Amino acid sequence: MRQLNEFLGTIDSYIGGAQWFVYFLLGTGLFFTIYLRFPQFRYLKYAVKIVRGKFDRPGDKGDASHFQALTAALSGTVGTGNIAGVALAVHLGGPAALFWMLMTALVGMTTKFVEVTLSHKYREQTSDGTMAGGPMYYMKNRLNMKWLAVIFAVATIFSAFGTGSLPQINSISNAVFSTWGISKIVTGAVLSIFLALVIIGGIHRIVKVTDKLVPAMALIYFAGSFTVILYNYQNIIPSFYAIIHDVFTGTAATGGFLGAGFAFAFNRGVTRGLFSNEAGQGSAPIAHAAARAHEPVSEGLVALLEPFIDTVIICMLTGMVLLSSGVWKEKFQNRFQASDMQVLAVRFDEKLPQDVEVLRLHLAGIKTQQTYSGKIVINNGKIESDITLINARSIAENVLVYTNENKRYTGSIEVSSGIIQNADDYQIEGMSLLHSAPLTNEAFARSWLGEYGKYIVAISLLLFAFSTTISWSYYGDRAVTYLFGVEKVLPYRIIYVIGFFIASFADTTIVWTLSGITIAFMTVPNLIGILLLRKEMKSEIGLFWKEYASRFPDEKVPK
Repeated sequence: MRQLNEFLGTIDSYIGGAQWFVYFLLGTGLFFTIYLRFPQFRYLKYAVKIVRGKFDRPGDKGDASHFQALTAALSGTVGTGNIAGVALAVHLGGPAALFWMLMTALVGMTTKFVEVTLSHKYREQTSDGTMAGGPMYYMKNRLNMKWLAVIFAVATIFSAFGTGSLPQINSISNAVFSTWGISKIVTGAVLSIFLALVIIGGIHRIVKVTDKLVPAMALIYFAGSFTVILYNYQNIIPSFYAIIHDVFTGTAATGGFLGAGFAFAFNRGVTRGLFSNEAGQGSAPIAHAAARAHEPVSEGLVALLEPFIDTVIICMLTGMVLLSSGVWKEKFQNRFQASDMQVLAVRFDEKLPQDVEVLRLHLAGIKTQQTYSGKIVINNGKIESDITLINARSIAENVLVYTNENKRYTGSIEVSSGIIQNADDYQIEGMSLLHSAPLTNEAFARSWLGEYGKYIVAISLLLFAFSTTISWSYYGDRAVTYLFGVEKVLPYRIIYVIGFFIASFADTTIVWTLSGITIAFMTVPNLIGILLLRKEMKSEIGLFWKEYASRFPDEKVPK
């Protein structure tokens, strides 16, 4: 299994994890932002009006209102990435990563606007009376590239499991177990029943759930976030200063944080921003195809709000919680994960500036240091060999090694090229930086709520992840409909629920890796398609504003 995961990881490094993929995504958004003259700013107020029903017309075809389509799409994008992903970006790139995340979201607003508009225009009504849409329909009906549509639809089904189902319940069950001690199987069984009740009812039941779930979970998270930020009010201005000040210089070493250069902060901010709001992936157009709208641009304007809400608002809140609380640069007692550890052959001291700079360059991959190979000597749990143990991109301190029976270990541990062999045979604990959800957990404890603040993270993680699972079930649903017809949707939903339950207690590492590949196979065809249809997009916008001006003559419309 590990060899297969490493093989898939190698493929992903050349596709979804490669620099060209990030630049293609960002470049497409920048192109449309300039080509359409910054619609994310000029059209924003009209998007809000349309969500409230201003442009609706009696007899518009669809299965959901604009607001319901928006919340369904948001429930797919607002997920664990808003909690754990932001914490990972700050952990890797420092405060400056937040700036690039926000800039990427502003560009992503245009990408989302374009992809939803074009997909909505070529949606179809299925044999059961529901609407079906997404990039595969404009690929088939407009570009006449059925083979490309098939690739996209197949990738969507894999992503439904790899992005929306299996990793989400795995995150939920782990969070519930660590917070309340509830068995992972029990969590999986209960939520599987709820999931089945929601998705077997189709889009009508899904939007009824998401239009209540999304505002509720946002309210809970907002309240908890502001509690932390206001509690640490003296750090609000310094936090904003750090975000702006470090943009082009990177973040210097501070506390346990060993520093991050400009390139690293830029890359991590852009990557997390793009994957948080899914702009360009082609998933959101599937949800928006269900909206009651006669004019495709109107639904595209609704979608324009998604990256703003997902990244500019929610991700920024998480970022300010992390920065104002100061936890991003502090070391905490924790149990080390094998994937976070690396053993270097030389002993370094973070109190020495020259050592800190050497480690910064090493972690950035600019000038790597020699990793250790051989045996580490352990005596009564303490490391006696002259090495440096890096955990979570920081020098580990007060390290103790235990057996799986929780007894201090005496003996030796084999290390190969800096990687501890058979790491599952030991429990290694100590002080180091944290990242992802555990880091956000610590941040929420820095408020009037104290340790109870961690419950907000657990509850938010549960709601965010479960809502993502619901929406992605529908994305896979529509892809199955496109490939095999509506009669195959029920078997797909049953398999989706079963996979959801199994993943609550199984290792989903390989699923995450496979997901990275399938995301690229969704995104690349979609970006190529919308670039080919750029002139049609511009003409559609002209037709929309012409109708808008005729229906609302007292309003001034954008030129």
